[in-house]
Amino acid sequence: MERALLVTIEVDTEKDSWRFEDASLELEELVASCGAEVVDTISCKRDRPTPNLFIGKGKAEELNLISFELGIDTVVFSHDLSGTQQRNLEEVIGKKTIDRSQLILDIFAQHAKTPEGKMQVELAQLQYLMPRLVGKGVMLSRLGGGIGTRGPGEQKLEVDRRRIRQKIDRLKQDLKQITRQRDTMRKQRKLRAIPSVALVGYTNAGKSTLLNALTDAGQVVADSLFTTLDPLAKQLQLPNGENIIISDTVGFLHNLPHHLIEAFKATLEEVVQADVLIHVVDASNALVEEHYKAVFQVLKELKVEDKPIITVLNKTDLVSDATWLARMSRDFNNAVALSAKHRQNLESLLKKIEGHFQSRMVILELLLPHKRMDLVDLFYREGQVQEIEYQQDGIKIKVSIPKTIERNILVNKEIKIINENN
Repeated sequence: MERALLVTIEVDTEKDSWRFEDASLELEELVASCGAEVVDTISCKRDRPTPNLFIGKGKAEELNLISFELGIDTVVFSHDLSGTQQRNLEEVIGKKTIDRSQLILDIFAQHAKTPEGKMQVELAQLQYLMPRLVGKGVMLSRLGGGIGTRGPGEQKLEVDRRRIRQKIDRLKQDLKQITRQRDTMRKQRKLRAIPSVALVGYTNAGKSTLLNALTDAGQVVADSLFTTLDPLAKQLQLPNGENIIISDTVGFLHNLPHHLIEAFKATLEEVVQADVLIHVVDASNALVEEHYKAVFQVLKELKVEDKPIITVLNKTDLVSDATWLARMSRDFNNAVALSAKHRQNLESLLKKIEGHFQSRMVILELLLPHKRMDLVDLFYREGQVQEIEYQQDGIKIKVSIPKTIERNILVNKEIKIINENN
């Protein structure tokens, strides 16, 4: 296991609502999610970063001594470093040096399973490396082992700027093709008037667990950051019988680098195209409000903050203070408290989702010819059959169905409308 030394830096010129200690703890979680061992954490404060080392020369030399004494393999910085800063730090410290973006990309590389996910990770890695290429491929000569160096796809040791640009262009074209395919699927859903809901939230808030609880999707879950990278869409039938599509998406993070958001725009299209967002927050986390704000910051970047949003206060089984939970339920907009792990209070969430699409449904009482069992099957599949009676002159049925289906079947003169309720 790789031994890591963490360097958390507090910069006076930065405006951040997060406490320094909390940001440091999250960096430890990121390193642990990479499978490395955090041996020690060094903190320092700067008025402003220095252009050559980010930190002072004396602090860099101190890191050299500490790394030697503790047998450190990798030094991880809490802030993004320029190519010059990274190269200079490695020369002074004498150890592999990576920054927060590389750390996040490493976790993405481990969790990308689909061809699309792997392409997006490789694109993000190449876009990160491009401005950091200096001299004889110094940055790329390290690729091949350990945190900050993993990545799917073809990456050679001595690749130059021209080949990287070509690779970036090719990946962008491939991702555009995948995006077009997704758009085609979404258009088909729109034509069928199938509503869509997207799960969003801070990483490790429990989105995948919630998707599994609602749909038995079998999505992999783990108590670590960025377990889900590849999007997954599943069909969900609401209590009123309406079918919707619900999608899991990549988790967000405090100060998620903008270039990573850009690289994963194809995945995040599910969020952009959704009719309703379900914002999952970990109600048991002391930083729940900070996580909530961090997610909203990303939603603003995606220009979707004005969509209808249901807030899910998840992991209530880990909250012992009922007063605290009640206050959160009041403070967070359109909230429902539940435990996805134990499938507690899922019905309240389903009712809230149903409420957003209720105007799309209509209740009909019909008399169908006996030969139209295909419509009975359709009503059971796409709606909710409330009453059904097989009579001598036909099938009397009371059903709640989407209005789009109503329009298609009522043109049939064989069907008699007994009652209609919008």
